[in-house]
Amino acid sequence: MTNLLRKKTLSASLVFCLLLFTKISVAQTYNLDDNASFLEVHGTSSLHDWHVDAETQNGKITVSNLDDLQLNALSFSVESESLKSGKSGMDKNTYKALNTDEYKTITFKMSSVKSLELVSDNNYKVSVIGDMTISGVTKSITIDLTLKLKDNKIWIEGEKSIKMTDYGIEPPKALLGTIKTGDDIKIIFKSVFQK
Repeated sequence: MTNLLRKKTLSASLVFCLLLFTKISVAQTYNLDDNASFLEVHGTSSLHDWHVDAETQNGKITVSNLDDLQLNALSFSVESESLKSGKSGMDKNTYKALNTDEYKTITFKMSSVKSLELVSDNNYKVSVIGDMTISGVTKSITIDLTLKLKDNKIWIEGEKSIKMTDYGIEPPKALLGTIKTGDDIKIIFKSVFQK
């Protein structure tokens, strides 16, 4: 009986020590603060450069082990018809090209972390691989970004160049085809996430 009691006491002591000295990694999810974040799409045309701003976006980021950061999940979505240029005619052409009657959102969902490098205190260079879906077409892409942890918030910033035709989008035209939009666009974002 005393042997059994000693074994149970020893087991309990080992478990306690293990818990005491092991850094427990708890995943923490942060939500995108739409008011503090921005996302812009920049492009060219035969007349002038243009850009649209995303007025409605959502997203989540999940991290763990803040002392040795691990990025567990990252996702974004933008309501397609929240992309605004300030010109109703251009917006109408944009929504037609994106087929917003059928495809209401543009999304990105991370599938893996390619690299994560600490640059300075709580500042990281990150490269993620994920699926971007635009107008019903999904492509695997790599996005390089910076990530900063501060005051219970996470800031991420980056840009990504893509071709509209890669997503089955015909670059919009205006004035009977005399004004043509270029195929290349650049997505620029700065997002703030908080608990």
